Amino acid sequence: MTNLTLKQLRYFEALARHGHFGRAADDCAITQPALSMQIKELEESLGNPLFERAPRAIRLTRFGTLFAERARKILREVEELEDLARMAGDRLSGALRLGVIPTVAPYLLPRIIAKLGVSHPEIDLHLRETTTPKLLQELGEGKLDAAIIALPVSEPTLTETPLFRENFVLVRPEADRGRPVPTPDNLRKMRLLLLEEGHCFRDQALSFCDMSDHHPREMLDGSSLATLVQMVGAGIGVTLIPEMAVPVETRSAAVAVSQFSEPRPSRLIGMVWRKTTPLAPQLASICETVRQATTPLPNTAA
Repeated sequence: MTNLTLKQLRYFEALARHGHFGRAADDCAITQPALSMQIKELEESLGNPLFERAPRAIRLTRFGTLFAERARKILREVEELEDLARMAGDRLSGALRLGVIPTVAPYLLPRIIAKLGVSHPEIDLHLRETTTPKLLQELGEGKLDAAIIALPVSEPTLTETPLFRENFVLVRPEADRGRPVPTPDNLRKMRLLLLEEGHCFRDQALSFCDMSDHHPREMLDGSSLATLVQMVGAGIGVTLIPEMAVPVETRSAAVAVSQFSEPRPSRLIGMVWRKTTPLAPQLASICETVRQATTPLPNTAA
């Protein structure tokens, strides 16, 4: 076997992940014919087909599945070698690839970016906003250096570092202002608006109400906290949002915001990274900067 290159491994990994030549080519920022040629050359070099090609789909062969496991391991280790080069002394320099969940990103990132610009001016921050499962996947694949998510994730390959805890608040139509705050039992009887499936905040809200996705209820789902709050303002139902989102999401909606009685629902936000990354000391330092950016969190609910 000759001429096996890291570029070919990266193209192969993208195609194995997407299962589609067009999407894999876009991910790799090359043309589809160029990607096809590289994959063909890789297969010829290996002497075995990596993919079964059908008119509308491609899938890994048995050999391709075994090859993918080892290729991903090699690519992760190469990423960690590149991480070593990104460290200058005790400080991280160059690109920092940071993932953030959508229920944190719009409210926390402006503060984080400002703080990091002062404390770590040598960092080139690359941000990725998506749901927790996708962030964990990309973290494991070496596509991200760290991610800010809700803890715990209980993934043995990751280091979890708590950053702060914040409460959830109740958002109701303005007409409900001054009424008693419903208990979790009463919330189960109301039209509770939640984020669509895939968001960890949805699961946290359901847990507070002691409900599951299979619990029969009158519901509507939204793709963002902004959508949920606007739906509440239109009188469609009630929702829960994290406290940090209140100043942004309620400023243009006719809603009332209330704190729950103790014990209040809350979540722990933290940063996670691979235990094997050589950037761990630098990421721990960045955690301290993020904590400073979140102190104090706004407390705007009545």
